[in-house]
Amino acid sequence: MSATANPSANADSTDDLSKEERLKRYLLDRAQDGEMYFKGKFIADDVDLSPKEIGALMVKLRDSATELTVEKWSYTGATTWRIEPA
Repeated sequence: MSATANPSANADSTDDLSKEERLKRYLLDRAQDGEMYFKGKFIADDVDLSPKEIGALMVKLRDSATELTVEKWSYTGATTWRIEPA
């Protein structure tokens, strides 16, 4: 057995951070002029993420992003998110 760290585990956490940062920057750019409503499935191609990844990251951003106010707005076929600059 080897005592070395698992490199793929470290790569996964780095990858998650870059996905979160990429989504946050996209949302900050889009919300510059005020509030914005969107569904993850409609911005998925813009940020190169799946709608499922966007949903999971939005929950994280709601708790961690100080530059954005994130609110889960409604659910009709997919979650609608409301964001605005903080």
